[in-house]
Amino acid sequence: MPPSASAVDFFQLLVPDNVLKGMVAQTNMYARKFQERFGSDGAWAEVTLAEMKAFLGYVISTGASRCESVLGVWSSGFYGNRSLACAMSQARFEKILKYFHVVAFRSSQASHGLYKVQPFLDSLQRGFDAAFRPSQTQVLHEPLIDEDPVFIATCTERELRKRKKRKFSLWVRQCSSTGFIIQIYVHLKEGGGPDGLDTLKNKPQLHGAVARSLCRNAAGKNYIIFTGPSITSLSLFEEFEKQGIYCCGLLSARKSDCTGLPPSMLANPATAPARGQSQIKVKGTMSLICWYNKGHFRFLTNAYSPVQQGVIIKRRSGEIPCPLAVEAFAAHLSYICRYDDKYSRYFISHKPNKTWQQVFWFAVSIAINNAYVLYKMSDAYHVSRYSRAQFGDRLVRELLGLEDTSATL
Repeated sequence: MPPSASAVDFFQLLVPDNVLKGMVAQTNMYARKFQERFGSDGAWAEVTLAEMKAFLGYVISTGASRCESVLGVWSSGFYGNRSLACAMSQARFEKILKYFHVVAFRSSQASHGLYKVQPFLDSLQRGFDAAFRPSQTQVLHEPLIDEDPVFIATCTERELRKRKKRKFSLWVRQCSSTGFIIQIYVHLKEGGGPDGLDTLKNKPQLHGAVARSLCRNAAGKNYIIFTGPSITSLSLFEEFEKQGIYCCGLLSARKSDCTGLPPSMLANPATAPARGQSQIKVKGTMSLICWYNKGHFRFLTNAYSPVQQGVIIKRRSGEIPCPLAVEAFAAHLSYICRYDDKYSRYFISHKPNKTWQQVFWFAVSIAINNAYVLYKMSDAYHVSRYSRAQFGDRLVRELLGLEDTSATL
């Protein structure tokens, strides 16, 4: 991207105009069919591409304001924003919100509950693949998409009772060098099909299926995947190794599938060893490491040699010796934690009732964060050095048509 590239240019690497035009067509189609069934709506006029961009911009703006009602933009209260409100009237926004659709009607091939948003997720995945080449080390995890704790603390009991729990679980495969989310996978918590979370009561079995789905495009690329206890298992790692994917995962006797692992390595010894000491068992390319540091930590890996040594640096206790696999796991997981802390606060806080819309806005939030990662890797960042908040504000204004997108950042 050139140094003059704008925020919306980076966003449209992942969400191009042809995707937005599809939303325009589907929204207008849904509005026509809705009015044919329930009566004419004289206040409705077909939405345009410019209005669809502005509509997205208004909802995206809630990521910075942390206001769950996007209508606060037009209010005279704390969340009011006159400079944004002038781009579209509140009445027009509410009409678009009423009829907004990515897929207006179920096709004969649609067999799952996400059919209304799946084409957008597929398009987003193609954009991720085309725009970014990930590093060798990656992490499978659930990003922080829980409720804003500040908002929850200010809610009344009645408001909390009215709020519905999410009906889906969102998992990602993320580049641990840059924080770019490479792939998204959504599991519905309800549903009679094999993809429903309620059909897989065994958590390791469920998370193993999620891991296979997230890594289906990673075969043969010699990636190193870091996993948490719920995913780590000997059978899964051996399956991935046959595909040219190598792993390093934290083990838990309570959360992990420990089938095939020696019981002697899973039980804590009667006397605790010294800090930094480790016990290792190897079978073929797979190593099981039990490392002690104020508690027993177990790791399963075929990506690092068990005899290579590393260190964990603690502010107070200094360097603690450990196998290299432990050092690598701690370094990459801590980066992802910092990424979550930094970027999860900018997730869109608009909370629709429909599950497909919730998934859609979470996916848009991830796309914006990915666009910012691309921006930081480009020449445009060296011109302006925008923070994530400044990048988001610029993106909103450009989508609303309030900024000249041809200007340099």
